[in-house]
Amino acid sequence: MEEFRRELRKFPTRFETLLWERLRSSQLEGRKFRRQHSVGIYILDFYCPAEKLCIEIDGYVHCNTDAIIHDTERDHALSQLMIKTLRFANAEIETDIEEVLRRIREQFKD
Repeated sequence: MEEFRRELRKFPTRFETLLWERLRSSQLEGRKFRRQHSVGIYILDFYCPAEKLCIEIDGYVHCNTDAIIHDTERDHALSQLMIKTLRFANAEIETDIEEVLRRIREQFKD
Protein backbone atom coordinates (compact mmCIF):
# COMPACT_ATOMS: atom_id res chain seq x y z
CA MET A 1 0.00 0.00 0.00
CA GLU A 2 2.90 2.36 0.74
CA GLU A 3 4.09 2.15 -2.86
CA PHE A 4 0.60 2.97 -4.14
CA ARG A 5 0.35 5.95 -1.75
CA ARG A 6 3.71 7.17 -3.01
CA GLU A 7 2.46 6.96 -6.61
CA LEU A 8 -0.70 8.89 -5.71
CA ARG A 9 1.39 11.64 -4.10
CA LYS A 10 3.75 11.70 -7.06
CA PHE A 11 0.97 12.04 -9.65
CA PRO A 12 -1.90 14.00 -8.07
CA THR A 13 -4.90 15.13 -10.06
CA ARG A 14 -5.09 18.79 -11.01
CA PHE A 15 -7.81 19.26 -8.40
CA GLU A 16 -5.77 17.61 -5.65
CA THR A 17 -2.91 19.96 -6.51
CA LEU A 18 -5.18 23.02 -6.36
CA LEU A 19 -6.45 22.09 -2.90
CA TRP A 20 -3.05 20.94 -1.61
CA GLU A 21 -1.58 24.34 -2.49
CA ARG A 22 -4.03 25.84 0.02
CA LEU A 23 -3.70 23.16 2.73
CA ARG A 24 0.04 22.46 2.79
CA SER A 25 2.41 23.88 5.37
CA SER A 26 -0.40 24.44 7.91
CA GLN A 27 -1.80 27.35 5.88
CA LEU A 28 -5.40 26.74 6.90
CA GLU A 29 -5.64 28.13 10.44
CA GLY A 30 -2.49 26.29 11.46
CA ARG A 31 -3.94 22.81 10.81
CA LYS A 32 -1.56 20.21 9.44
CA PHE A 33 -2.91 18.07 6.60
CA ARG A 34 -1.40 14.93 5.12
CA ARG A 35 -1.81 13.82 1.51
CA GLN A 36 -2.75 10.26 0.58
CA HIS A 37 -2.82 9.16 4.22
CA SER A 38 -3.60 5.53 5.10
CA VAL A 39 -6.25 4.64 7.64
CA GLY A 40 -6.76 0.89 7.76
CA ILE A 41 -7.43 -0.33 4.23
CA TYR A 42 -8.27 3.16 2.97
CA ILE A 43 -6.13 5.88 1.44
CA LEU A 44 -7.53 9.33 2.19
CA ASP A 45 -6.93 12.18 -0.26
CA PHE A 46 -6.23 14.56 2.63
CA TYR A 47 -6.30 14.02 6.37
CA CYS A 48 -6.03 16.40 9.31
CA PRO A 49 -5.14 14.30 12.39
CA ALA A 50 -5.85 17.08 14.89
CA GLU A 51 -9.41 17.44 13.63
CA LYS A 52 -9.92 13.78 12.62
CA LEU A 53 -11.06 15.18 9.28
CA CYS A 54 -10.83 13.44 5.91
CA ILE A 55 -11.23 15.43 2.71
CA GLU A 56 -12.03 13.59 -0.50
CA ILE A 57 -12.07 15.04 -3.98
CA ASP A 58 -14.53 13.18 -6.15
CA GLY A 59 -14.19 13.04 -9.91
CA TYR A 60 -16.70 11.63 -12.37
CA VAL A 61 -15.82 8.03 -11.43
CA HIS A 62 -17.55 8.60 -8.08
CA CYS A 63 -20.90 9.16 -9.80
CA ASN A 64 -21.74 5.56 -10.70
CA THR A 65 -23.81 3.37 -8.39
CA ASP A 66 -20.97 1.05 -7.36
CA ALA A 67 -18.72 3.97 -6.46
CA ILE A 68 -21.48 5.66 -4.46
CA ILE A 69 -22.04 2.46 -2.47
CA HIS A 70 -18.30 2.04 -1.90
CA ASP A 71 -17.90 5.68 -0.81
CA THR A 72 -20.84 5.35 1.59
CA GLU A 73 -19.39 2.20 3.14
CA ARG A 74 -15.98 3.82 3.42
CA ASP A 75 -17.39 6.97 5.03
CA HIS A 76 -19.26 4.80 7.52
CA ALA A 77 -16.11 2.80 8.35
CA LEU A 78 -14.18 6.03 8.92
CA SER A 79 -16.97 7.44 11.08
CA GLN A 80 -16.63 4.36 13.31
CA LEU A 81 -13.08 5.63 13.93
CA MET A 82 -14.51 9.09 14.69
CA ILE A 83 -13.17 10.46 11.39
CA LYS A 84 -15.49 12.85 9.56
CA THR A 85 -15.38 12.87 5.76
CA LEU A 86 -16.03 15.93 3.62
CA ARG A 87 -16.46 15.30 -0.09
CA PHE A 88 -16.01 17.86 -2.82
CA ALA A 89 -16.55 17.51 -6.55
CA ASN A 90 -13.77 18.48 -8.93
CA ALA A 91 -15.94 21.37 -10.15
CA GLU A 92 -16.19 22.80 -6.63
CA ILE A 93 -12.41 22.83 -6.28
CA GLU A 94 -11.99 24.46 -9.67
CA THR A 95 -14.74 27.08 -9.50
CA ASP A 96 -15.04 28.04 -5.83
CA ILE A 97 -12.00 27.04 -3.79
CA GLU A 98 -12.77 29.74 -1.20
CA GLU A 99 -16.14 28.13 -0.45
CA VAL A 100 -14.43 24.74 -0.17
CA LEU A 101 -11.95 26.19 2.33
CA ARG A 102 -14.77 27.85 4.27
CA ARG A 103 -16.59 24.51 4.55
CA ILE A 104 -13.40 22.84 5.75
CA ARG A 105 -12.80 25.57 8.35
CA GLU A 106 -16.39 25.12 9.53
CA GLN A 107 -15.41 21.64 10.75
CA PHE A 108 -12.58 22.87 12.97
CA LYS A 109 -13.21 22.49 16.68
CA ASP A 110 -11.16 25.64 17.48
